Amino acid sequence: MAPIAQRLITVADAAHVARLAAENLAHTLVDRLRSGKRAAIALSGGNTPRDAYVALARAPGIDWSRVDVFWVDERAVPPTDDRSNYRWAKATLIDGARIDPARVHRMPADQSDLEAAARAYEAEIRAGVATGPGGVPSFDAIVLGVGDDGHTASLFPGASTVDVQDRWVIAVPALGAREARLTITRPVIQHAAHVFVLVVGSAKRDALERAWSPEGDLHATPSRLIAGCHGDVTWIVDEAAAR
Repeated sequence: MAPIAQRLITVADAAHVARLAAENLAHTLVDRLRSGKRAAIALSGGNTPRDAYVALARAPGIDWSRVDVFWVDERAVPPTDDRSNYRWAKATLIDGARIDPARVHRMPADQSDLEAAARAYEAEIRAGVATGPGGVPSFDAIVLGVGDDGHTASLFPGASTVDVQDRWVIAVPALGAREARLTITRPVIQHAAHVFVLVVGSAKRDALERAWSPEGDLHATPSRLIAGCHGDVTWIVDEAAAR
């Protein structure tokens, strides 16, 4: 299935990326809530989303009591650890917008049994997110980034995780200095109504070129999966990355 729309917005710097991302996320959530339905969003970590979440918390018109907040991926660290995606989303968006803890669905990646944690989080997504074609959960908005190596979410180059089609959340084992993690899978990303990809810095140029190329290896550059999204995709990229 071809994507509905993929657009690229290039702005001056990281601050502009964060501001524009917040504006687009706010518009998406308000539009969804205006329909009378609930909304569900999945967050990523990183410095650029962190700044976007600060601005999103201040955005007017969002009834956060009707928005469920999930995560794209999480490291196997305690929720208070500086490396935790939850920790920084809480400090910026959740606390800033005073979101009801009942609407916040933290990925339990600090549990000793990551396989069990993945299945439990998948069940939580199934219960809280409306399904689309094929029974796949369809988030109203997902925030993604692209790593220097071309990964997105916690789907890394050289791993078979990008091939998983029958699970919505999986455990990612530790490799070298990289911690074990939990991550949503390719079908969940590709079935979202709106995907926002935030990319900052010249170190991302090669990865973006591979992600956008009409030809290439998905296993070498997992972020290529974004080209197969069924919903609207907005790439918000600074000039240093897009040049």
